[in-house]
Amino acid sequence: MLEKVDLTKKLSKEEYKEKMPQLEAKLGRLQRECKSLGIPIMIVFEGFGASGKGIQIGRLIQSMDPRGFEVHPIKNETEEERMHPFMWRFWTKTPSKGRIAIFDGSWYRRVLIDRFEKRTKNKELADAFHSINSFEEQLAEDGTLIIKLLLDIDKKEQKKRFEKLEKNKETAWRVTQGDKERNVHYDEYAAMIEDMLFKTDTDYAPWTIIESMDKRFATLKIYTTVIKAMADQIEKVQKEKTEGTAGKTEGEMAEIAREADEEMKELQVSILSKADLSLHYTKEEYKEKLDKLQKKMEKLHGELYRRRIPVVLGFEGWDAGGKGGAIKRLTERMDARGYVVNPTASPNDIEKAHHYLWRFWRAMPKDGHVAIFDRTWYGRVMVERIEGFCTTEEWKRAYKEINDMEKDLSDAGAIVIKFWMHIDKDEQERRFKERQENPEKQWKITDEDWRNREKWDQYEDAVNEMLMRTSTDYAPWVVVEGNDKYYARIKVLRTVAEAIEARLKEE
Repeated sequence: MLEKVDLTKKLSKEEYKEKMPQLEAKLGRLQRECKSLGIPIMIVFEGFGASGKGIQIGRLIQSMDPRGFEVHPIKNETEEERMHPFMWRFWTKTPSKGRIAIFDGSWYRRVLIDRFEKRTKNKELADAFHSINSFEEQLAEDGTLIIKLLLDIDKKEQKKRFEKLEKNKETAWRVTQGDKERNVHYDEYAAMIEDMLFKTDTDYAPWTIIESMDKRFATLKIYTTVIKAMADQIEKVQKEKTEGTAGKTEGEMAEIAREADEEMKELQVSILSKADLSLHYTKEEYKEKLDKLQKKMEKLHGELYRRRIPVVLGFEGWDAGGKGGAIKRLTERMDARGYVVNPTASPNDIEKAHHYLWRFWRAMPKDGHVAIFDRTWYGRVMVERIEGFCTTEEWKRAYKEINDMEKDLSDAGAIVIKFWMHIDKDEQERRFKERQENPEKQWKITDEDWRNREKWDQYEDAVNEMLMRTSTDYAPWVVVEGNDKYYARIKVLRTVAEAIEARLKEE
């Protein structure tokens, strides 16, 4: 691709001055329109060293309202970033609806600079490209406009610019030894860029190559590219508002629902029906096992920290299924400085303005720490699906999005386990009534809990499909037979302890 680029393109000063005012005004108007429509935008600047990324970002933002964008310079990972999955630092920087995030360098560092410097091994490249494409696809499908610009200059021009920078004391620091190495091995690095372009140039996040030998030409092309992308996205969103799902007839919506039901029935294998809810422990058995397992968890937690192994535990289940009790016994003897329990409620306004996975990425643990989620990202394919808080298209694609996120966590070294706390309908009713009659537990029961019981069968179908579609080797689901709280708590503790022990043996 790069060999076909014409780097001789130039723009005269007169032509530049003639065309730019109109483009600058147009960009400002489009930014305001994107804000009013709630369109999040990510603009990525990548390319060869000294190709002018900083200069071009400066020129681009001159025409924008500074209250509506943020520039993220991406350099070497900080210690905090190194202790999280690679994509964590980029998920946490994704823009909310109507805002623009501009990246000077990006997640492509992993398959470019880190690859060149051997920090990314060849065996890790496939997973890295998969994570990148998945990240961009998830954001694009959720409505984010992704504009990727690759600034291109030749080897001779790059060396010339480096030498010019080094002659000035105020700019010499900008040229690193790594920059010089990549200039010496320009063709090798260019081949890595070619590979990146080939593997990540997609319909939902295409690359645009910017011929950057002439800075005026580069500026004009960047403006034109960004303006066209924003205008196309505005047109797409406006069209969807008038002709999209919201505008479908009742008959069309009924057909969509019928097709979804048929697909679900074909997949319907009742995993939950296989659970033996008669399993139980006596109080004496429970106390003995609890003491042994909690002592073991206390030691294992310390070993996790020492070996810097992160753990992600997700708890889902029926209302009154015992999530809180299981989490309490699991953490009782763990060092409180090394774990966080994240209770997941309905998303607030800030969280709604982002991709639904954003708030969970922010809470992922750093190496050696444990993140426990009381309710999880699986709300997308359960409550949001059944209550109509997301579209059919959104919850259907969520299975892949969730699997991809959990694979990223696993690839980064995390132990990932999800628990479904399972009880039957009669046991749930008994617990609900017990809570209502106990003044100290009344806060745990709401009218919504009783309403949800009326949709038990719908939830059961959704849970069975969720378990089947998202239980993987790297992030398994564990159905916990929970009619007996003693048995459930011990199973959770034992499962976590055994998973940690298995990982420690691998280490």
